Amino acid sequence: MTLSDKSIVVIGGTTGIGLAGAKVFVREGARVVVVGRNDENGRRARAELGESCVAVAGDATHPEVAEKAIATALERFGSFDGLYHVAGGSGRKMGDGPLHEITDEGWHFTLDLNLNSLFYSNRAAVRQFLKQEKAGVILNLGSILGMSPSPKYFATHAYAAAKSSVIGFVKACASYYAPRNIRFNLLVPALVDTPMSQRAMANDEIMRFIGTKQPLDGGRVGAPEDLDQAAIFFMSDHSKFVTGQVLAVDGGWSVSEGQINPRD
Repeated sequence: MTLSDKSIVVIGGTTGIGLAGAKVFVREGARVVVVGRNDENGRRARAELGESCVAVAGDATHPEVAEKAIATALERFGSFDGLYHVAGGSGRKMGDGPLHEITDEGWHFTLDLNLNSLFYSNRAAVRQFLKQEKAGVILNLGSILGMSPSPKYFATHAYAAAKSSVIGFVKACASYYAPRNIRFNLLVPALVDTPMSQRAMANDEIMRFIGTKQPLDGGRVGAPEDLDQAAIFFMSDHSKFVTGQVLAVDGGWSVSEGQINPRD
């Protein structure tokens, strides 16, 4: 059990990729605090994961939420060893899109959801690790759109700006805190079956495109569980000599051209 006796906070841990990560962390021996905005999702996660899980309700764009989750881990489990930040999402409905169409509201909403929330949780985690004077690990979730754009079907430029910013943030933090044995790494998925991806998954034209853009394993949409083993590696001592790394778990997106039917 590679995460035995570790206490991990998962921001955005009550649905999708975050919930899948929380489940596998518990199976690997960890105790988890999952954070999500929806009370009902938190109760379901708590019921499924049992005594090894505590659910905290809160909006990750508020700085006190990550602080509360870390304090909960310390109170309930006696330690805080790692942060997995998954929270984020699309700002399309709020006005994100191609640059010339982005509204001020869409820009601020999208960066708040995807960049500010991550800043708040990472800052809270580092402060606690420094206070403890012990090693710690932070794993963040980005997006393939932060480094491999897709102009026809996924033109949300505020989202891309936020996710590309995370890459620079992770590398800078990894460099600065390495002498303190605080590690920062980043997982970068492509299209994964989560609540955020339902617009694309309901569109037959986009699904035909994904079949060639993510050609691995039959050309399919990713599953949240596809990121589990990478998350375990980065959160565990198996990666204690690894920091500042960006790992694409993208079904081949970043190395595939993707075909668009001219009739479309």
